[in-house]
Amino acid sequence: MNKIKYILIILAIINLNVIGKDIIVKPGESIKNAVQLSVKGDRVIVKEGLYKETEILIDKPIELIGEGYPTIDGFSKGEIIIIRSDSVTVKGFYVNNSGFSGMRDYAAIRIEDSKHCNILSNKLINNYFGIYLAGSDSCNVMYNEATSNAVTESSSGNGIHLWKCSYILVKNNTITGHRDGIYFEFATFSRAENNSSFKNVRYGLHFMFSHNDEYVNNVFADNGAGVAVMYTKNVRMINNRFEFNNGSNSYGLLLKEITDSYIENNNFTGNTVGIYSEGGTRLLIAGNEFNSNGYALKILGNCTDDTIRGNNFSSNTFDVTTNSSRNSNLFMGNYWDKYKGYDLDKNGTGDVPYRPVSLFSKIVEETPEAVFLLRSFVADLLDMAERVVPVFTPESLIDETPKMEKVIN
Repeated sequence: MNKIKYILIILAIINLNVIGKDIIVKPGESIKNAVQLSVKGDRVIVKEGLYKETEILIDKPIELIGEGYPTIDGFSKGEIIIIRSDSVTVKGFYVNNSGFSGMRDYAAIRIEDSKHCNILSNKLINNYFGIYLAGSDSCNVMYNEATSNAVTESSSGNGIHLWKCSYILVKNNTITGHRDGIYFEFATFSRAENNSSFKNVRYGLHFMFSHNDEYVNNVFADNGAGVAVMYTKNVRMINNRFEFNNGSNSYGLLLKEITDSYIENNNFTGNTVGIYSEGGTRLLIAGNEFNSNGYALKILGNCTDDTIRGNNFSSNTFDVTTNSSRNSNLFMGNYWDKYKGYDLDKNGTGDVPYRPVSLFSKIVEETPEAVFLLRSFVADLLDMAERVVPVFTPESLIDETPKMEKVIN
C-alpha cells in the first residue's frame, strides 16, 4: 500500500514539473491549428509574417508568443483571438481589423470568464474593440498600443474594455482613436496606471458602477472629455494629467453620483472645465493644479460634505462656479491667483477670506453671450460689488484660509 502511495506522489511531482513544448508557426501555416494541437503549458511561437485568421480560440493554459511582431489580420470578419482559459499569455503581435457590428462587440483580443491571463506588448490597429475582458479576474493588460479611427460614438468601440471584472491591472498602455480609451463597468478592485489615452471620441477613461478602484499617473489629453466617473464609490484618482480636453461640453474630469473618493495631486490644464461634480458626496479634492482652464471647478448644489483643500488655481477664466445659492462643502487653504488680500502677520495665509465664485461667472452660465464682456470694467465692477455684499453667489462658499503663494504638493 505504501509503495502505491509513493508512486502516486512521484507521478504528481513529475506532472507538476513538466515543461511544455514549443510549437513553431511560420507564414503560410495556421495559428489556429497550432493552438488546437497544443496542450497545457505549451508555447505557440509565431514567426514574423502575415496571418489571415479569425476566431483563434485559446481554451487551455498556454502562451501565444509573437517573434518580430507577426500580424494577425481579421479582415473585418469577426473576433480575432478569444481566450476561455485561465493562465493564458498573448504577447508580441500586431492584431488588426476585427469585425465591426452594431449587434456584437467584436474585439481584437477577448478574455471571457478567465483568471490570471496576461495581454502584453501587442499593437492593435483598426479594431472595433481592442482588448475586451468579461467576467474575468486577476489579469494584466500591459504595454499594449490600441489605435483605431473612430468618428462617432455609435460606430465605435473602446480601446480596453472591462465588464464585470475584478483585480485587473491596466498599465503602460497607449490608446487613441476609440470611443472610450479605457472603460470600466462593474469592475472592482482594479487599477489603471501609467496609461496614455488621447484623441478618443468620448472619454479617455470611463467608469460606470465600478467601486474600490484607482487610476494613477495616467495622461488624458485631447479627448471628447478626459475621464467620467459615474455611480461609483471609493475611487482613488491620483497624479494624473488632464490636458486640453475641450469642446462645448468637455471636462477634464466629470463626476456624477460618486461618493467617498479622492482626487489628489492631479494636473488640470487647458480643459473647458477642469472638474465638473454633480451629486458628489464626501469627496476630497486636494493638492491639484488647475491651470488655464475655462472653468477650474464646477460644483453643483447637490454636492455635499466635500473638502476642497490645498489646490492651486492659476490663470483660469473662472475658478469656481455653482448653480446654487447654498454651499455644503468646505474650501480651505487653497491658492487663488485672483486673490487680492493681504498677510500682515506673514504666516503665508491671507488675513481676508476669499470668495472664489464670481457674479460674472453666473451671468455667463445663464447668458453665454455675455462672455464678450470678460475682462471688462463692467465685469470687474459686478464681481467687486458681489464680494462686498453677496446676493447672487453662495455666501458660505468661502475660503477662510487662502494661501498667499502656491501650495507645494
